[in-house]
Amino acid sequence: MSFTTRPVFMGRHGVVSAGHYLAAAAGSRMLEKGGNAIDAGVAAGFALNVLEPQSNGIGGEVPILIYCGRQRRVYAINGQGYAPKAATIAWFRSQGIEIIPGDGFLPATVPGAFGSWTTALEQFGRLRLKDVLEPTIELTEEGFAVYPGLHSSLAGLKGKFEEEWPSSARAYLPNGRAPEVGEFLANPDWAETFKATVDAEIRNSHLGREAGIAAARDYFYKGPIGEKIVAFQRDTRVRDASGKRNAGLLTEADFHDYTTKVETAVTFNYRGYDVHKCNTWCQGPVFLQQLALLEGFDLAALGHNSVDYIHTVVEASKLAFADREEYYGDPDFVNVPLERLLSKEYAEARRALIDAGSASLELRPGDAPASTPTHAEADPNVYTGDTTHVDAVDHEGNLFAATPSGGWIPSSPVVEGLGFPLGTRGQMFYLDPNHANALVPRKRPRTTLTPSLATKDGEPFMAFGTPGGDSQDQWTLQFFLNVIDFGMNLQEAIDAPNFHTNHFPNSFYPHNAKPGSVTVEARIPETVRDSLAERGHKVTVGGAWRHGKVLAITFDPKSGLISAGASPRGQIAYAMGW
Repeated sequence: MSFTTRPVFMGRHGVVSAGHYLAAAAGSRMLEKGGNAIDAGVAAGFALNVLEPQSNGIGGEVPILIYCGRQRRVYAINGQGYAPKAATIAWFRSQGIEIIPGDGFLPATVPGAFGSWTTALEQFGRLRLKDVLEPTIELTEEGFAVYPGLHSSLAGLKGKFEEEWPSSARAYLPNGRAPEVGEFLANPDWAETFKATVDAEIRNSHLGREAGIAAARDYFYKGPIGEKIVAFQRDTRVRDASGKRNAGLLTEADFHDYTTKVETAVTFNYRGYDVHKCNTWCQGPVFLQQLALLEGFDLAALGHNSVDYIHTVVEASKLAFADREEYYGDPDFVNVPLERLLSKEYAEARRALIDAGSASLELRPGDAPASTPTHAEADPNVYTGDTTHVDAVDHEGNLFAATPSGGWIPSSPVVEGLGFPLGTRGQMFYLDPNHANALVPRKRPRTTLTPSLATKDGEPFMAFGTPGGDSQDQWTLQFFLNVIDFGMNLQEAIDAPNFHTNHFPNSFYPHNAKPGSVTVEARIPETVRDSLAERGHKVTVGGAWRHGKVLAITFDPKSGLISAGASPRGQIAYAMGW
């Protein structure tokens, strides 16, 4: 492949690749201040919370992976909030609710994003919260130019905001209408919220940088911000997908007891590269299971995006995601047999299930009986969400990858006086007590959010990720294979047309599945699509540049070269640095 939409961005000091160009600029400013990749990534992440409110927010969550160059070690920051103590299967069933709704207050978990950003900054950064929040406060106070995707989202939400969520209308419909492309959108309440956390840091800065950041985090979870969130969702009832008006279940104790965990990453070696993911409180290890299956094939010999290649990758994805559905959950509550799932012996046995000439139509987890996924359509009245991503790499070899999501404005009303809504990640729980991802108080729902890092021989190599729900670990898988197995440069690997399957139950409400499905971007040739259909795949053709928004940065420890790519899909992602 020779055509690319953009050149590979190259530098040697530090580079940020983010879901919005102003977020990449915010991160680059931190590098100019003397910050490292973690400072840059956190600054870009906070900015993304504001710049893409239809896709993420500070009321949501963010898993983060960090390679610490000085320690030559990868850390995973568990940025997923847990369920309220009052959220039990018995409570939902007593209300006649069989599936946790995907909107309103009932699926809210404690917001994990603020704790995740500040923990990364506190433990791995150099700058203060005041520094990294400076660009975001400017964006909320002075406003930023509305782009087509945001305008379309706000225009579509206008009726709902005006009829049901007046606090959201005040925040996002200035002058009673959706702002046009190029108009500036500010959020004064959110600006004051951010400034209040900075003030909490400053009041405690005499105790040291880390203590100041911790004080700001306490202000969020144990102070006025958490108190306002709890009061708003307790005293307000909103209609959700259950058809009823419900208040929320979060209490101040849920906020006070919440902590952000720094964990060891899960790792798998693929063709000499160690790929690192967060644990099974997210879907991350499913990426590694796919690699374990695919390393037994000569993918380059199959031909890039040939019918044999797509069939093989899709069938491997079906097997890996069947295991995700059967086994994955918060490892603090569920005994996930991860060592076995990632073993060579298990992969070899599972690989034998792939029929080279025929598509499978069943869910086939390792130890459980095969079953046909229940076909259901998504609820068109419930927003299934999107996500965003940020990567950062510096000249010291620090790698940062984060996938912020949740807390988006289409699913829950803006908290009065704070400027942002709560998340709805609890919709991913099941109300079946025997399910690995069953609802339990203080348990984290198994999220789709899944940043990625790769190292080689212990040295930093790549940070990458994408939005896309259940498809994240399919699109990034193809990107990674494009680089490793097909020798593409970053932008070629990002621009290449992709595909995905929705064969397994969707993580989002109402957990709908499309057995045997394969969705391909329209640039994949019709002859390939027809051949896939002949093998039994149910093929849907999407837009030519429709699926995913992969971002990636590599680091060459020998030369110091930092290279970055950003997907043109969505038109607002960019890489910046020098």
